[in-house]
Amino acid sequence: MSSTPMPVPGGTTAPPHGDAWLRSPVGLGRAVAVLLGMVVAVGLLAIWAGVKVYDVTGTIVDGEVGEAVQRDAAHADSVMAAVGVVQVASLVATVVVYLVWFHRVRINAEVFDPFGHEMGRAWTGWGWFVPVVNLWFPRRIMLNTWDASRPAGTRTSHGLVNAWWAMWIITLVVGRTGFVRYRSAETAAELYVAAGDVLFADVTGVVAAVLAILVVLRLTRMQNEKALRGPVPPGEPVPAAVRDHR
Repeated sequence: MSSTPMPVPGGTTAPPHGDAWLRSPVGLGRAVAVLLGMVVAVGLLAIWAGVKVYDVTGTIVDGEVGEAVQRDAAHADSVMAAVGVVQVASLVATVVVYLVWFHRVRINAEVFDPFGHEMGRAWTGWGWFVPVVNLWFPRRIMLNTWDASRPAGTRTSHGLVNAWWAMWIITLVVGRTGFVRYRSAETAAELYVAAGDVLFADVTGVVAAVLAILVVLRLTRMQNEKALRGPVPPGEPVPAAVRDHR
């Protein structure tokens, strides 16, 4: 959580999270959007593979266990495994660039509003990986950043951020459960249910990635436009921490 602002010599107040400086998030934002687009493309491929597995396991559950069905099942499983490797690779690349962008827009937001942030900067990274808190910390940081970046004197809806976060949580929970069930399934019926869970998670994952693209592009645009207008209202002095790093 944010610390209590401390007075400094000269009658000003020290930024609770340290000095902040503006840097353009446009390049990073575009890179993240492109990588998320790749995640969407791979997700669509995963949905196709998941449908194949779901269909063939459904056929086995219905009692058809001939040689052709067994061959189709083995092929579908190998395709799904291969797509899974590509999914992990694309997600890792996206996560790395996304976290750099997330940290950047958070620091920019501190320039716009130094005292509107509940969590420290470190949570822009750790908040995604620490169990339990990863269910709400990133959303809270995003909302604080979003509010600080909106045009002065306006109210910007949180609907897009909330929709993205809801789909991300659904994907995280259902996907993890489905993957465990899929790897531990011992019967065709268990595999059929697990394949359905994984397929559902792939669908929600694509939706979450599309919404993430919209969030990234919207926040990047808000920050860029606000920076061009200037973070400090006309007539007010520019803080040294901002002036020195422009």
